[in-house]
Amino acid sequence: MTAVLEPERAAPDAARGVLGAGFRGTTFGIVMVVTLLAFESMAVGTVMPVIADDLDGLSLYAWGFSATLIMSLLSTVLAGGWIDRSGPARPVMVGLGTFVVGLVVAGAAPSMWLFVGGRAVQGLGTGVSLVAIYVAIARVYPEGLRPRVFAALSAAWVLPSLVGPALGGLVAERADWRLVFLGLVPLVVPPTLLLVPALRGITKADGITKADGVPPASRGRRPVAAVAVAAGAGILLYGLDRPGWTMALAAVAGLAGLAFGLPRLLPAGTLRLRRGLPSVVLVRGLLSGAFVGMDVFIPLALTRLHGFSATQAGLVLTVGGLGWSAASQIQGRSTRPREFYARLGAVLVGTGIVSAAIAVQVSGWLVAPAWIIGGAGMGFAISSLSVLLLGLSPEDEQGVNSSALQISDTLGSSLVVGVAGALVAGLGTDRLGTGLAVAGALFTVIAASGVIAALRLEVRT
Repeated sequence: MTAVLEPERAAPDAARGVLGAGFRGTTFGIVMVVTLLAFESMAVGTVMPVIADDLDGLSLYAWGFSATLIMSLLSTVLAGGWIDRSGPARPVMVGLGTFVVGLVVAGAAPSMWLFVGGRAVQGLGTGVSLVAIYVAIARVYPEGLRPRVFAALSAAWVLPSLVGPALGGLVAERADWRLVFLGLVPLVVPPTLLLVPALRGITKADGITKADGVPPASRGRRPVAAVAVAAGAGILLYGLDRPGWTMALAAVAGLAGLAFGLPRLLPAGTLRLRRGLPSVVLVRGLLSGAFVGMDVFIPLALTRLHGFSATQAGLVLTVGGLGWSAASQIQGRSTRPREFYARLGAVLVGTGIVSAAIAVQVSGWLVAPAWIIGGAGMGFAISSLSVLLLGLSPEDEQGVNSSALQISDTLGSSLVVGVAGALVAGLGTDRLGTGLAVAGALFTVIAASGVIAALRLEVRT
């Protein structure tokens, strides 16, 4: 697929960095979009306990996150081929428009079920937007600049990490939690106006016969596989909240959907820990699932077990985001192999989760230093895994492989959050401490699996 820059222009622009001529508009637009999505993510995590109380929906607490992730998974798959065929400009516009619709529905929701529906619509828009951004990075920037671009994306989390959780908590306490969603709507316009014109010149390359990086016979099956995976994950998580035969039937149906769809959406050998690209995709899913799971339940633990306000709980999440951003900047400027930072990050994520799970049972403020470690692990690992994926992907498969990476992220996170939510809800509010301890043990096991998978990132020649 055609890069925006001519080869003779790429080198001097690369020397000037990601703000050089030919890169500036794309860089600003991408960073602004990611900043917006990051702010929403950080703020929602803090105000979810308030929303659950206001809408009488504690039993659907995990669904406030899982619905977004599952629908993001679906749109991620469907967007990959579309972006490879048409370029990322229109998908970015459609994705951000859908995200706005989800903000309005969630912000105006009179019930928890409708709130979950709005969050699901947000997920549809987020999935399309993120895959389009990944493809834009692959096609606009030369390989030597990609670590800096991903570092810039992590830096885009700095301001949301600093103000998002605390501001979200403050808005929920002093005004109305609905403003966390509705207040973001006008902020979507500026990055859209900046980014779409910058991406219009990115189209598929002439002469590529596999328009979306997938053999023609397989293209029609990808949407079916995407629906099967999204439905399978949703049915499985729904069944976990229902005892008896309903749970058993839902588990069988859900696992069947996952078993049918995943082999058709992920690189061959992903579930068998094959070296190289398959392991890159798997590590992302495991680390994202473990970290996001812990991150989602930290505010609930702090507010219910230790009497924290929403603002105070947000401050604890803030330090994790700062650790993430700082570590990403370090790896982005380093010449060490990406595999080194992916493995280091996996170890730190596991260490942070174990420390936070113990701290939650002892003292709320002890969670903060533990979560700096976990956040730093994600900062080292996530950007490095993104660079590894693009380096291992042929140009005509960048969209599909970026889609697979997002599938792993979102499926891992949605399943882990959903299973942990079912465990916590099943034990009841009077045994919340025990439920959170069990959830912490689950996150620890998944993070340890990510460390093992990270040992197989290198391709042996």
